Amino acid sequence: MITELLPRGGRVLCAVSGGADSMALLHMLLRRGDLTVCAAHYEHGLRGEEALRDAAFVEEYCRSRGVPFLMEHGDVRTYAGERGLGIEEAARELRYAFLERAADRLGCDVIATAHNADDNAETMLLHLLRGSGLDGLRGIPQRRGRVVRPLLDTSRAEIERYLEENGVPHVEDSSNTDEAFSRNLLRKRVMPVLCELNPRVSEAMGRTARLLERDGACLDRQAADLLVDTGEGKFLYLEMLRAQDPAVASRAIRALAPGTMSEERTAAALDFIRSDGDGLLELPGGALRRERGRLYPESGEPIPTLPERELPLEGTLRIPEAGIVIRCERTEKKEEINGLFKTYDLKYEKIHGKIVCTGRREGDRFHPAHRGCGKSLRALFGEAGLTRRERAVVPVLRDEAGILAVLGFGQDARCEAACGDPVIRITWTEDAE
Repeated sequence: MITELLPRGGRVLCAVSGGADSMALLHMLLRRGDLTVCAAHYEHGLRGEEALRDAAFVEEYCRSRGVPFLMEHGDVRTYAGERGLGIEEAARELRYAFLERAADRLGCDVIATAHNADDNAETMLLHLLRGSGLDGLRGIPQRRGRVVRPLLDTSRAEIERYLEENGVPHVEDSSNTDEAFSRNLLRKRVMPVLCELNPRVSEAMGRTARLLERDGACLDRQAADLLVDTGEGKFLYLEMLRAQDPAVASRAIRALAPGTMSEERTAAALDFIRSDGDGLLELPGGALRRERGRLYPESGEPIPTLPERELPLEGTLRIPEAGIVIRCERTEKKEEINGLFKTYDLKYEKIHGKIVCTGRREGDRFHPAHRGCGKSLRALFGEAGLTRRERAVVPVLRDEAGILAVLGFGQDARCEAACGDPVIRITWTEDAE
């Protein structure tokens, strides 16, 4: 057992199916003496009475030994149908989601599952048969988040000997002999042949997985160094990304992209970044946007818009989409303002009708005070490097005659005031709520 995965004095949740591997793991953890051990069992709703028998067996074993225990019954077939998933994938998603909830409820630091060296070898072969790259051939990770696999270097034969030597009971899952499942077919027919060639094939494949994990981790670190995190979002510089080897560039793209990237989608993204100009690559669950020399992720959520809101001549207006509060007051201009584009004095007599706050509109042009020239908001926002989502929530103040100010960029020359002129003073600040 890989003991360094389990901190001394920690609280561990053991995932227990009732089968040989998980019962051996639970027994080993209880013998440690320096851990607080809890257990959890997920009944998938797939095997009828046999599954209920297994659940009852695990519950009684834990109850008789005073092990804190949680169990949940699921409906994997319905979940798989609703989401278009295979049964095995759906079962895995539901099982791990339950284990995370159970760990939270029981206050556990880590979740221990009983994957062993043979499971790892079978997983590597399955990924190889599907045409996986380095990431898939790493096999089952020893740690992912707070899930750990202490038996990953232990063979199934060693586990069976442990059960017999220590008199640990377990139940047999009849579905483990069904060769309609790819893993069972590998286990029953392929692995015995490989063992004839190398009796320690699982151990050898484990070494390969560790070497690939080391190399993959190095590439992942190089890819992570390319990501720019502004605190409000991440992006990649296209020029820098294009200069990378595809092994690094593809990892950087997968780290940035929303959702899971298949090999086909990753190849499409590598082609996408080589093109010039702005563009959008649609992906399941979102998109990648090529814009102003950068690559941005976009979730599947719609781009927010700013509804039209009327500003009071005296008072405040909250703009939640932009996270700001606008304050307005009627006063007299006394001196030049140096407010980092957060305060504007709009000459009162130049304002036509009511003042409203909106987002950018098609064809909008802005004539910043003291610039002597006009510019479209599209060009202005582009020069500022704003993403499409950021552009959508820049507040624009306007009256019946046009734009009065663009918050963060300045006020229009049309309403520029001199000292002594009656003005509407506009001040905006970050919304503290």
